[in-house]
Amino acid sequence: MKLKIFGLVAIMAVCAQFSFSQEGLPIYSDYLTDNYYLIHPSMAGVANCGKIRLTARQQWFGQDNAPNLQTLSANTRIGDGPSGIGAIVYNDENGYHSQVGAYLTYAHHIMFSRNTIDLSMLSFGLSAGFIQYKLDETSFLADGFDPIIAGIEQSATNFNVDFGFSYHFIDFYAHATVKNVLNNQGINFNEQGLSYDNLRTYLVSAGYVFSKLSSEYSFEPSLMFMYRDATEESSIDVNIKAYKEMDFGKIWAGLSYRRSFDGAEFLDGSGVSSQKLQYFTPFLGVDYNNFVFAYTYSYQANSVVFDNGGFHQLTFGYNFNCRREKWDCECPSVN
Repeated sequence: MKLKIFGLVAIMAVCAQFSFSQEGLPIYSDYLTDNYYLIHPSMAGVANCGKIRLTARQQWFGQDNAPNLQTLSANTRIGDGPSGIGAIVYNDENGYHSQVGAYLTYAHHIMFSRNTIDLSMLSFGLSAGFIQYKLDETSFLADGFDPIIAGIEQSATNFNVDFGFSYHFIDFYAHATVKNVLNNQGINFNEQGLSYDNLRTYLVSAGYVFSKLSSEYSFEPSLMFMYRDATEESSIDVNIKAYKEMDFGKIWAGLSYRRSFDGAEFLDGSGVSSQKLQYFTPFLGVDYNNFVFAYTYSYQANSVVFDNGGFHQLTFGYNFNCRREKWDCECPSVN
């Protein structure tokens, strides 16, 4: 029985590495559903509307203890000033491990624009919050005593901060963020040699929105690079998103491809093979007046996977305190 439990824990740990789950808010493709603030604190209050976004992600339907994630975020500009604020709460469960976190954000936006045509804005953002980690070992001792298993629900709470900046220039944008700046630990696994205190993750994003004059269509290619300091893991997202203006608002759809630069080894017959993480993520959304609805599906395109089922995510949003579109540009994250 203990062997089965440890096997399941090991599988979940490998799958967590494949999905780039981490201590702190996991980095998936949520940001592509009009939610860049979820990963870049400098985006708090950058838009002409305040934004509330609720996401729910479920992996591997039908599997017990499958990873799932729920996030709730809100951000807005403070009056007509240059500052913005935001907040994020989330719940992340992965097998016997779970974490709950809450962040508060302050962002400041510096305008270099001479008029409404040449948008030029530099933004800085700082998020600070608490994360509570839990490891449920209550079912690990079904067959008796084990000296390295406490048999209880272990928990620990840490404080950490994220810092980043964004730059918008007409139809171009770029973001850079350091998440989990401070050194601290989750639950202490020193007895098993699994403890580490460097949780820093570096994110860099860039994109451009293309459109023709008076056209109802626009296209937004973008990239995101991610690097996790402690494990030296890195990956890149290559994204394309298309918009169509409608009488009621806007519809949009896109595709994201994530590729890891690091391989995972596995036994292949009598030898050892290696594969690198590959995700294909199509998504579809609609802006209906001040409401936002989106669906995201992720498919892991590898030969060895835990489950052939995909990862499903729903996003619901609401825009509030909207001002007129100030800038003469194709910049959906700002206008």
